[in-house]
Amino acid sequence: MNIPKHPTLIARLLAARVKAFKLKRPFVAASLVAFRRKCGRPGCRCQSGEGHLGHHLTFKVKGQTRSVYVPTDLLPEVQQWVREHQRLKPLLQHISQLALAQIRSHAQTKRRKAGRS
Repeated sequence: MNIPKHPTLIARLLAARVKAFKLKRPFVAASLVAFRRKCGRPGCRCQSGEGHLGHHLTFKVKGQTRSVYVPTDLLPEVQQWVREHQRLKPLLQHISQLALAQIRSHAQTKRRKAGRS
């Protein structure tokens, strides 16, 4: 990500990124994991072949990995939430970098203007 040097360009780019941050839907900071499991019923097809498909969301809480089962009927919605987080994550990093650049450039600009008086 290129961070411009000029304060006006930084401010303009920062405003554009904040505008792009507008949430389209809820998001979840987690990874969606597919797994196969056997149900335990003796006559079920999963006993002889692949297990039943299931999904978990995995995420960190205080440094420990946690997981939550995702019901099949919620799967499409949860996939959208995960994609929304993936869209927002780099945008947040860029906004943070631009805000820091704006702070740095503000101090430099103030020093330059003070020297001209």
